[in-house]
This record gives sequence, structure tokens and C-alpha cells, in this order.
Amino acid sequence: MLKYTLRRILGMIPMLLLISIVVFSLALSMPGDPFGGEIDPNNTDPQYIEEMREKAGLNDPVHVQYGRWISNFMQGDFGESTRYKMPVAELIGERMPNTLFLGITSLVITYILAFVMGMYAGRKPYTTADNLIGGVNYLGLAIPSYIAGVFAIYFFSFKLGWFPFSGSVDITLQDGSFEYYLSRLHHVFLPAIVLGALGTASYTQFLRNDIIESSRKDFVRTARAKGTSESKIYNQHILRNSIIPLITFLGFDIVTLISGAIITEAIFTYPGIGQLFLDSINNRDYPVMMTLTMMFSFLVLFGNMIADLLYGIVDPRIRVD
Repeated sequence: MLKYTLRRILGMIPMLLLISIVVFSLALSMPGDPFGGEIDPNNTDPQYIEEMREKAGLNDPVHVQYGRWISNFMQGDFGESTRYKMPVAELIGERMPNTLFLGITSLVITYILAFVMGMYAGRKPYTTADNLIGGVNYLGLAIPSYIAGVFAIYFFSFKLGWFPFSGSVDITLQDGSFEYYLSRLHHVFLPAIVLGALGTASYTQFLRNDIIESSRKDFVRTARAKGTSESKIYNQHILRNSIIPLITFLGFDIVTLISGAIITEAIFTYPGIGQLFLDSINNRDYPVMMTLTMMFSFLVLFGNMIADLLYGIVDPRIRVD
């Protein structure tokens, strides 16, 4: 397992290097100077602009610029945001807790709902409750997250007034108080439901179908023949085998949550990494955009590695070496 993990980590290095070249090339091909935050756009003096370009190193050869950027990047110097006029690392550090809180809340909601509904539907297939759960799940699979977010805001925020439609906390509350944390939960619950809707629907159906299939296998018939109770059969024998694939999906959830948070945070005006990424694109804040793109790429590779490792941990039939 350790050797396999080290090989996967070493294999990520050339992949990230190639991604960095693509990201850097795209930044250079976009309008404006990707690293020209020091240049005042309101100053049209050609001499001033040329001096600042020289100071920023924008007149250097492309390979020199790339070498300087990737060298600083590997040392944790991600540059300065051209919009917020602050280091990119500090800016991301301010937004990251909100996105992590949203992602973890979404994961908890997704797995709890999927486990409860999938287990119930699997134990009582083809009943009215099973058909109702299936209908809700297929609806969740059919509706895109941006449509679901708009409808959720309209009904639960504007019509019913149950949840706020923007922000991450009530700014009038004192930081660290009990009411402050309740407000954070109140603000994050609706976007977390929308973000986790697709995962909840797919995982519920997957667990339900796997439980039905496992209930027809020989080891279940043998357990029934020995007089084992139905509760013990489902909770210990069937569920233990059916839940293995759901655990392995956790690695892929890391990627899904990050990509889904970009849309969800924009809809709910939730101040996290996703909204920051879209703002950096709209405002041509290249240092932020490039840093987040590299971070998302790393999370994709890391999530895939975690998924593969979990396969070997939860299922002893699979050898990871």
C-alpha cells in the first residue's frame, strides 16, 4: 500500500507540471498582462507602462517567465491579486474555510439521506414508498444544480423565508458566539442541500439496487436457512457488502464538490473558493485564477488516488500494490 501510494504521488508530479504549462500558456494568450498587477491601468504614459513591464519581468522570454512563476509557486508565493491587492495565498485562506464547511456539510447530508433512503428502499422494493423515493431521486438527477438553486432560493428564501439566500453568516453577530455558529449553519444548509442533491439521488439508487441484488445471493439464502433474523441479515451481511462502493466514492466526491461548489456558490452568493474563481475570470485576476486552477487540478488527481486506495482498504479482495 505504501509503495503504491508513493508511486501515485510521484506520478502526479509530471501531470501537474504539464497542467502548469497549459495554465501558464492560457494566461499568456488571454487579453492583458497576466502578471501585470503592478501596472496602473489609468496611467497611459507609455514610458511608465514600459518601465513597469520591465520591472514585472513581462518583457523576459516566455520560458524565463514560466520558470520564475513555477519556482515562486512551488515556494508558496502565488503572486498578488490584481483586484483585491493582497497576496493570493491570504485571499484563498480567507475563502477556504467557507468552501470546506459547505463541502463537509453537503457530504454529511448526502450520505445520511442516501443511507437512510437507500436502505429503506432496498429492504422494501417495489412498494409505494420505494416508488416515491425513486421518483424524487430521478427528479434530482434530471434537474441541473443551477436550476435547483434558483428554485430553492425562490421557494425556501423568498416565499417561505426559511433560509437566507446569500452570504455565509449574519454580519451583526459576534464572531465565535453560539448564535454566530447557528447562523453559519442556517446560511450553509440550503446551498449544501442543492450541492449534494445529485450525489444523494445517485447514491440512494445505487445502494437500493445493490441491496436488492445482494438479497438474492446464495450467502443470504444460507443465512435465512440457518434461521438468522432479517434484521441481522440486512444490517450485517447485505449492508456490509453494499456499502463498500459508497465508501470508495468519497475520493471522487472531493472533485465533485469542488466543481459543484463553483456554480452553487455563485448562485447563493456564498463567499467561498468557487465564487472567487468565477470572480477571478470575470475580472481577469490571473494570479488568483491560475492558482485556483492548479489547486483544482491537484484535487482531481488526489481524489482519484484516494478512491483507489479506499478500494483496497474496504475490500480485501482488491490488492493495491
